[in-house]
Amino acid sequence: MRRHAPLDGPHQDAGFSAIEISIVILLISIVAGFALLNIEGIMPGMEANAALSQTVAQLRRGRELAIAQRRNVEVRFLDNNEIQLLRFDVPNGRTVLSTVTLESSIEFLLFDGVPDTPDSFGNGAAVDFGGSDTLIFLSDGTLVDAEGNPLHGSVFLGLPEHPETARAVTIVGATGRVRGYRWTGSSWIQ
Repeated sequence: MRRHAPLDGPHQDAGFSAIEISIVILLISIVAGFALLNIEGIMPGMEANAALSQTVAQLRRGRELAIAQRRNVEVRFLDNNEIQLLRFDVPNGRTVLSTVTLESSIEFLLFDGVPDTPDSFGNGAAVDFGGSDTLIFLSDGTLVDAEGNPLHGSVFLGLPEHPETARAVTIVGATGRVRGYRWTGSSWIQ
């Protein structure tokens, strides 16, 4: 029987040493620590983005329901953080379709020094539709007031005492187009 010659040098088992594993765990812990420190700084912006998405979705839903159901749908902004949709029933009355409450203490809110959106529909109030309290999506998708006049307007929102969370939603009355904007600190971007 033939014997194999020994390998050149000592034979080592494959794997990592305890020191190598400790160094990798230390590096992962340091990176995780930095991530946790940064998450606190970006959380308000993430919460504002979520509320912006909620607002855009609720307004688009109101328009789409008006078109799909061939019924007028009223939009109401309740308290400082709720959006409610009501369908006009035939022959009379209204049915609540949905109510959305903005999450994470986000409110309908204007910040000092933050200008109007590029659509320039007004920023005299957090919910500004030219002074109209009644907002109705018609079955053709347009947004009108109680007299049937097309309405353009803006909804401003954010987290109190955090101007970096300023967000806005605009609606073009003649088409019912809904747009969301985010404040960068110097300009609005879609």
